[in-house]
Amino acid sequence: MSTKTTSTKSSENTSNIFSIIKSLQNVDEYKQLNWEGNFADYLEIVKSHPRVTRNSFQRLFDMIISYGTEEVQSYNEKITHYKFFEDPIDNGKDAVYGLEGPLNKFVNLIKSAAKGYGTEKRVFLLHGPVGSAKSTIVRLLKKGLEAYSKTEEGSMYTYCWKVKDEDGNDAWEDSPMHEEPLLLIPEQFRKKVVAELNKGVSDEDKVSIKGTLNPFCRHVFKEKSHDSDGDWLKIIEDVKVRRLVLSEKDRVGIGTFQPKDEKNQDSTELTGDINYRKIALYGSDSDPRAFNFDGELNIANRGLVEFIEVLKLDVAFLYDLLGASQEHKIKPKKFAQTDIDEVIIGHTNEPEYKKLQSNEFMEALRDRTVKIDVPYITRLSDEVKIYEKDYNIEKIKGKHIAPHTVELAAMWAVLTRLEDPKKASLTLLQKLKLYNGKTLPGFTEDNIKELRMETEREGMDGISPRYIQDKISNALVSDDGRTCINPFMVLNELEEGLRNHSLITNEDERKRYRELLSVVKEEYADTVKSEVQRAIAADEEALKTLCGNYIDNVKAYTQKEKVKNKYTGVDEEPDERLMRSIEQKIDIPESRKDDFRREIMNYIGALALENKQFDYRANERLQKALELKLFEDQKDSIKLTSLISNVIDKDTQEKIDVVKSRMIKYFGYNDESATDVLNYVASIFARGDVKDPAQ
Repeated sequence: MSTKTTSTKSSENTSNIFSIIKSLQNVDEYKQLNWEGNFADYLEIVKSHPRVTRNSFQRLFDMIISYGTEEVQSYNEKITHYKFFEDPIDNGKDAVYGLEGPLNKFVNLIKSAAKGYGTEKRVFLLHGPVGSAKSTIVRLLKKGLEAYSKTEEGSMYTYCWKVKDEDGNDAWEDSPMHEEPLLLIPEQFRKKVVAELNKGVSDEDKVSIKGTLNPFCRHVFKEKSHDSDGDWLKIIEDVKVRRLVLSEKDRVGIGTFQPKDEKNQDSTELTGDINYRKIALYGSDSDPRAFNFDGELNIANRGLVEFIEVLKLDVAFLYDLLGASQEHKIKPKKFAQTDIDEVIIGHTNEPEYKKLQSNEFMEALRDRTVKIDVPYITRLSDEVKIYEKDYNIEKIKGKHIAPHTVELAAMWAVLTRLEDPKKASLTLLQKLKLYNGKTLPGFTEDNIKELRMETEREGMDGISPRYIQDKISNALVSDDGRTCINPFMVLNELEEGLRNHSLITNEDERKRYRELLSVVKEEYADTVKSEVQRAIAADEEALKTLCGNYIDNVKAYTQKEKVKNKYTGVDEEPDERLMRSIEQKIDIPESRKDDFRREIMNYIGALALENKQFDYRANERLQKALELKLFEDQKDSIKLTSLISNVIDKDTQEKIDVVKSRMIKYFGYNDESATDVLNYVASIFARGDVKDPAQ
């Protein structure tokens, strides 16, 4: 191929890329997000959209609500589900599952703070075991605020000054703390200005101006006042208002602080530090122009600041934190107290919190802290969702994950977090199933609520999701030449890892976790036996024939008639043995057989009135009974146990291949995992270790 041809193709590819980018970019949106105007323009915006002046708590609450809510039922109680925590911004990447209770408490506290009821003067402390989604919740809030500030509903504004740069040229200098432009209105004017701005505005949207300018802007304001003989209208001629977009990466309105080695901690990381290069220019280290207002509490103004492992902070930091939460003020070095407007959220693990409780010198912090417990998930379906985000067909290429693999790992994790039920008749596995929405005889929604109420620390101990993720990953990358991973591979990884698990503190705990793995393996055995039984019985024509035979006999029985033998043509009594052999598969007792049969006939009669045909699949209990009966009739002819004898005749192999294809078609197995399951179930049948399938 010639150089000219190659160059032409390369040019075409480049042109295509440019076309794609051109079609994706939004110039109008860029202009909106970078809007600039004078102070008068901003006052017009405030008059028409007073909500642009909201404080940080109001903005955070409105952001959460903007994604919608719905009422969900939880153990006979209605609870609000906030759709924001599904992470609609990133297609569920940071979605939080199963924490409606803690999230409701958190959002209610934010709502209270937004209304100025007192919680705005507190540090919000997310407290819970490692891996319980504390960091995820805060990361989601930060991401939400960033996205919200880019919307029309969430728009906010700040300002910049016209100043002289080091060379004496005109330049624009941003407010270092991205303050609300209305703070430029002197305090003695504010009452009348606010009254004018609030004419015709609902109580919910009324404008309020609280706080003073930061030291840098205060200094510039004074200089401008001197130059203009105090004429405020002339001062604001050197002010430009612009749209403010929050960004953690650009350190605008979103701050994150993580404690370092105690010897290297410096409180200036929170409140800013002197710019020594500029001292020579301005002559004093107390000149605000020679100070960098870039501490985490400075740059997080108007938004949110996250304190990672907040209770590991040095005492010097805690003084700043107390003032920031209670007074909404910080004290930069060599300057007066400075107003801030930001949500302060910290998170910590339980050992650090216990240390706080026992430290009498930390009483002031405890008094200014609102603790929100964030436990591990105790609902199996929610725990499964965590792992399905990472281990699914889209993400895992080249290796099949056999059915139930993720679910069983999640089941074990949840079991480790549950407290043993106080009712002797209830097992821990049954408790897990009740929590997951399964109905058990003798248990109502109120009973399940009582089970939850009687626990003390449920969800605060147990295995972290991170441990499960690590072990599933280990199984996926094991170089064993297999095309899939199955539940036993993952369960073995989980058990092997218990030997060196850093968070297991005693042998009794380790022993309990191993016993719970045995419980999960037994549950898996029951599950796959049921699937194999259904696959063997999944002969559509045979099921229809069996169903027709059963219905003919039930009809004759309920109408006190006889059934014509299709082979001999002789009228005979209904086949009681056939009917009971089917009904017993779903535990219909002898005393209730008449009720069940009448129920079936009434249902068929109701369908006939609507000119509809009866389909056994519409009745889940009858379908299960028919499948189990057919399985019982066919299992001996299939000779599944021959799989482990290595001696299989051609006829049996064909029947087994049919069952395997059904496992693949109906239950999601691939060829290798279906073979594994059939071999496993065959070994169970060979031992005679088979429960009554109806149980």
